Amino acid sequence: MSELERERLVGLDIGTTKVTCVAAVVNDFGALEIIGVGNSPSRGIARGAVTNMEEAKASIVKAADECRRMAGCRIDDVYVGIAGGNIVSFNSHGLVAVRDKAGKLVAEDDKRRAIEAAETVNIPQGRVIVQSIPQAYKVDDTDGILDPLNMVGVRLEVKVHVITAAVNAYQNIVNCVTDADLSLREMILESLASAEAVLTPQEMDVGAAVLDIGGGTTDIAIFLDGAVKHSAVVPEGGDNFTQDLALGLRTSLETAERHKVARGALRPDLLGPEPLIIPSLGGVPGEVPPELFCGILEKRAARILEAAGEEFEKSGMDSDVHEVVLTGGSSLLPGLADLARRILNRGVRLGGPLMDGALGNMVNDPRYSTAIGLLLYGLRNDRELRETPARGARGEPGVFGRVWRGFRRFFAGD
Repeated sequence: MSELERERLVGLDIGTTKVTCVAAVVNDFGALEIIGVGNSPSRGIARGAVTNMEEAKASIVKAADECRRMAGCRIDDVYVGIAGGNIVSFNSHGLVAVRDKAGKLVAEDDKRRAIEAAETVNIPQGRVIVQSIPQAYKVDDTDGILDPLNMVGVRLEVKVHVITAAVNAYQNIVNCVTDADLSLREMILESLASAEAVLTPQEMDVGAAVLDIGGGTTDIAIFLDGAVKHSAVVPEGGDNFTQDLALGLRTSLETAERHKVARGALRPDLLGPEPLIIPSLGGVPGEVPPELFCGILEKRAARILEAAGEEFEKSGMDSDVHEVVLTGGSSLLPGLADLARRILNRGVRLGGPLMDGALGNMVNDPRYSTAIGLLLYGLRNDRELRETPARGARGEPGVFGRVWRGFRRFFAGD
């Protein structure tokens, strides 16, 4: 079977620092095989929100075109990550009666209605539901059920993690994607996409958190019993490291970013023997003490990690988070995992995708966790769509269903 005949999936990660587009096909073994990768500097986007439509669209087009050229095929439908300070998530609960009066068997329609009942909450004006992710079901008096399909009962309950976004921010992303001649298949919270790429099923079961430290934000997702229980956004990321360096060393943002990427570390012993020569704003090069350079980065890292710890406590799941997985571009700062172990007082590791194939090494990097996670989410979503054509992944509406229903509910005011 040629690549053009194989099932094709595309993930689009619209970040503060860069836009990444990754395409893959499903090989003969049912696994993903990367066929194209495209990157573009992010313009017109800050902390997950579009600030300039034309610049954001141009960044998306550039990344998609680069991916398209490498893949040698059309790129149409895309799974898109959403993040930013406008995201608000919460847990909800839905209850319905099973409609099958004769056999009392739970059907897909019963699951859908239970999720919709959980969504029937007072969403503040100006917000839209992006995703509703079932955590566990209860059939009559039996709870902790992951999938109640065809179980016998008269009452079906579901616990759901509901993710909402500011409708204007959401609409702007949708418009940028469609204006770039791409079709939006589904919008997925970026921390959940990253979790698909870096967490094992065992970690999701026993209790783990993903900290996706991107350019503008740090996205958090906590998992237990195989489902997401809490998600949040800390409005600080890699750009804050750069800004702190520029201010502390009295240099330009461009110079600070260049030295952060090339030599950034949280401890002087991790810098290497070469002296740090950094020009000031006046252009005069000067040697910077390693303690000062690393101390600036360490202070910001500590703030981000402390904010993450506060989210663990706020969620009521602090004791359930047994391991923290750091991912995203800024997780690559040497010394960050050690600092996280001290501040969060639990197991910490660095996580990234593990893809096979000729182009796998191009994306086996924490900077690609969200993009690869979007592909993995799409692969699971498409498989479940084929098995149950009316539904998407984990009981969610598939393909355009979530996008359309979210806007329908918002504009109808219900």
